[in-house]
Amino acid sequence: MKKFLSIFVLVLTVFFITACGSSEDADSGSSGEDSGSEDSSTDKLAELKEAGVVKIGFANEKPYAYQDDNGELKGEAVEIAKAVFKELGVDEVDGQLAEFGQLIPGLQAGKFDVITAGMAITPDRCKQADFGEPEIQYGEGLIVQEGNPLDLHSYEDIANNPDVTVSVMSGATEVEFLKEMGVSEDQIQEAPDIPATFAAVQSGRADATTGTEMTIKMALESSDKDALEFVEDFEQPDVEGVPSYGAAVFHQDNDDLREAYNEVLQQMKEDGEIIDLITPSGFSERNLVPNDLTTEELCQG
Repeated sequence: MKKFLSIFVLVLTVFFITACGSSEDADSGSSGEDSGSEDSSTDKLAELKEAGVVKIGFANEKPYAYQDDNGELKGEAVEIAKAVFKELGVDEVDGQLAEFGQLIPGLQAGKFDVITAGMAITPDRCKQADFGEPEIQYGEGLIVQEGNPLDLHSYEDIANNPDVTVSVMSGATEVEFLKEMGVSEDQIQEAPDIPATFAAVQSGRADATTGTEMTIKMALESSDKDALEFVEDFEQPDVEGVPSYGAAVFHQDNDDLREAYNEVLQQMKEDGEIIDLITPSGFSERNLVPNDLTTEELCQG
């Protein structure tokens, strides 16, 4: 009986030690996995600093971000990004051209690190990517055939004439603005970029094109001016999102990069440096963002 009891106690002791050891090992293993997960998490800013270069996505849209005849990146969004990243210790920018509608998908796919295209902050876009704080504000504009034969001065004028067709860059906010103002889908022709929208109007395939005021004004300078006309008395649409507020756009996993960018951007706003960065692209003080306006508010709509 004593022998049996001794064996039982020994077995019980071994089981207890083994169980405790397994628990500790499991805890230790779990802790090791968590630690490894933390170690493997991407510090995007540190990665960019080490590389010395940041890949920026742009859509070749003046005056926000475009490539000049010498292949150099220009535009207010590019200049702001260059200044911010230089302050963050990243001296070189590598421009990655994409159609406007493909910028956010390209960011999500890792084709570039940040979008610098003056992209307007909208609730729908905020679900797909994280915007930095607003950098600039802008309104809308309208280009028509020379002489404005259809007497178009607003989106309502387009809506009221079902025979009017308007060409718009795919992915641009103007597509939804037009719809909200009553323009039917069959009146809207989407095109890959601004030059394509102008070509549509010049050829007569469309009666008008619309985009942000500064974009289409600058595009008009390099087009057939005798064939096209900027509508000087264009009536801004009464829709949510006008005026628009442009900002840099980040991958949703790169909070560290976005927060660091915002911190430098805020300092530039307070120092007044931002006005010096946007005026060479044709902007002025009226394009500055109100101090109390935040991306969080704009994302909520």
